[in-house]
Amino acid sequence: MLRITLFLRSLVLAFLIGLATFIWAPLCFLFAPLSYNKRYYWTSRWNMFVIWAAKVVCGIRYEIKGIENLPDSPAILLSKHQSAWETIFHLYFMPRPLVYVFKKEILYIPFFGWGMALLRMIPIDRSKGKDAFAQIVEQGRKRLADGQWVIMFPEGTRIPVGQKGKYKGGGARLAVETNTPVIPIALNSGEYWPKNSFIKKPGTITVSIGKPISPDGLTPAELMQKVENWIESEMRVISPHVYSKK
Repeated sequence: MLRITLFLRSLVLAFLIGLATFIWAPLCFLFAPLSYNKRYYWTSRWNMFVIWAAKVVCGIRYEIKGIENLPDSPAILLSKHQSAWETIFHLYFMPRPLVYVFKKEILYIPFFGWGMALLRMIPIDRSKGKDAFAQIVEQGRKRLADGQWVIMFPEGTRIPVGQKGKYKGGGARLAVETNTPVIPIALNSGEYWPKNSFIKKPGTITVSIGKPISPDGLTPAELMQKVENWIESEMRVISPHVYSKK
């Protein structure tokens, strides 16, 4: 009976997200003439709605630790990645406009990709290797100078609960190249919005924000190791029941 209830709630959430995307994506084109901050704000109301719907329909709430660690200055956010939830949440919640680095194919997704195309993101062609990273540095430097924050998921893809992916150094390299502090973020969204699962579960997601890590005097590898150490240590604080089983 519980599984049927969870399925029905997840079905309602999926319907609401689909409906909101169908309605909101065309509206985003009406926001195009607005100043960028206003355009970003109104586009991100879709994200706000999804987070609200997940709470009301599926009982997925959230709590924030370390919000005082967010600086009023340029920063690069490097976040744990367990589900689609945080890609939606970060854009809505963070106090500055975010710049996501993602594969350019996402722009071709009907409705969702169209909305993303109106924002100052950094779509890349991963097949170009070094040229792709050069694009990240060039665009990232501009976005940081404009007062936006760059956000990346160093594991590259969603990682199942209790596991650790290989931390890639792109975010740390960008931080060193631009001399920008890094903000590590740990979260346990996958416990309630699991990867590759239609069923969503009620519960409270913890988003833990670490203190800024300066790139001064560090190589990209050393900086990324500090980020990885903090995130993976913090994961054991916010999800002790998961890691105690190992």
